[in-house]
Amino acid sequence: MAEEASKLLRELPSVDRLLRHSRCEMLLTRYNRDYVTQICRDVVHAWRATLRQGKGASNELSEEAILVQVENRIAAESRPGHVRVINATGTILHTNLGRALLPQAAIDAMTAVARHTVNLEYDLTAGKRGRREETIQKLLVELTGAEAATVVNNNAAAVLLGLNTFAQGKEVIVSRGELIEIGGAFRIPEIMVKSGAILKEVGSTNRTHAADYENAIQDQTALLLKVHTSNYKVVGFTSEVTLEELVAIGKQHNLPVMEDLGSGALIDLSHYGLPKEPIVAERIRAGANIVTFSGDKILGGPQAGLMVGSKEWIGRINKNHLQRALRCGKLTLAALEATLRLYRQSPDIMQAIPTLKAFTRSLDEIRAAGEQALPKIQAVLGKAFRASLENSTSQIGSGALPTEELPTLVIAVEHQKLSANAIAQRFRASQPPIIGRINDDRFLLDLRTIFDPEDLIPNFSDGGIDD
Repeated sequence: MAEEASKLLRELPSVDRLLRHSRCEMLLTRYNRDYVTQICRDVVHAWRATLRQGKGASNELSEEAILVQVENRIAAESRPGHVRVINATGTILHTNLGRALLPQAAIDAMTAVARHTVNLEYDLTAGKRGRREETIQKLLVELTGAEAATVVNNNAAAVLLGLNTFAQGKEVIVSRGELIEIGGAFRIPEIMVKSGAILKEVGSTNRTHAADYENAIQDQTALLLKVHTSNYKVVGFTSEVTLEELVAIGKQHNLPVMEDLGSGALIDLSHYGLPKEPIVAERIRAGANIVTFSGDKILGGPQAGLMVGSKEWIGRINKNHLQRALRCGKLTLAALEATLRLYRQSPDIMQAIPTLKAFTRSLDEIRAAGEQALPKIQAVLGKAFRASLENSTSQIGSGALPTEELPTLVIAVEHQKLSANAIAQRFRASQPPIIGRINDDRFLLDLRTIFDPEDLIPNFSDGGIDD
């Protein structure tokens, strides 16, 4: 066995021989030499380890065969880590799947600024340095009625920046019922610690009163914080202090009030048959000094943390050095500007923003998409599978309107032998991957977010999955 292994090791081509091979010359026209050399070295090293274990055969060790493995390795490494998937989960704003789809205007804007140099921080009129958030501020002021605005890279960053600016080393009063945890186990108390502010909880989980805030205020108090519980709802024996009440307390004690809206809406969703989510402009009119909200949730834009409020407080935020550390790049700013401009100018905002369009699709439209996709899915799956169109419900996701469900239709896929998890795994192996959901051990494809029925037709490398 040792003699055979030694013979095969001698047959194994060297890295230099591989690099001189005509097949490798083609690789060197597409990739730099150091990279190709390292991949060749890795493959050869792996083969040495295999041969020393007494495995492998002579016909696997030709230069052609080894270079096929090199090519496959390079192809695998060249595939992007983030790939297109089909969201058939029924969660419109799915955090794990990238949340809001951008409107075409935002995509075009990102492409334009990515391709060319732009006046990111250059005032064309004055011929000197300008502010990168200036256009965003103008649009947010027009849309919310706030005196000023700024933007950072997400809403958690906005809350962190606000707390650090107004209350570093001092107390921030917040209701216990509003100490929320957002995705990935990030919690308001932990964000507050990182900001340098000191948390002072008042009230109880289900009931907080104005007197709780009043009694907690002392010389060390710097800020009153209100957090919209967008990702859960407490019902039953409950009581909370309204923003208007909190603003009145803040004015009486000369304390600013900041509200974290989480999702934050620019329009009244109740006009379109959806439950009303807090509207940013209304919170400004109610007297909040600073309101923060996300760009990639109900707004339907890119990930960003938007901050609107009084000139005094936004001015202080913009002077905080942390603002630079949390600022957005040109791609985000371009996409956000284009999205906000749609809110300002579009004659039909519910069609212009894909997220809002998904919220308000009619059941007739959804059913038509399902009826078109169903027979094609069945044809690909084969006779061992059963696909059927059924009524169900979708959810908005990402902490927005957590108790609300939207009527939808789903395609249920079942198999006598395969479990729902096994079917889901096979659909994830489609190109592109199709991500559905499992309910009561049944695999479902939700149609609310499927605007092109062809997206739901699985494409398997083996041509099908019939068992």
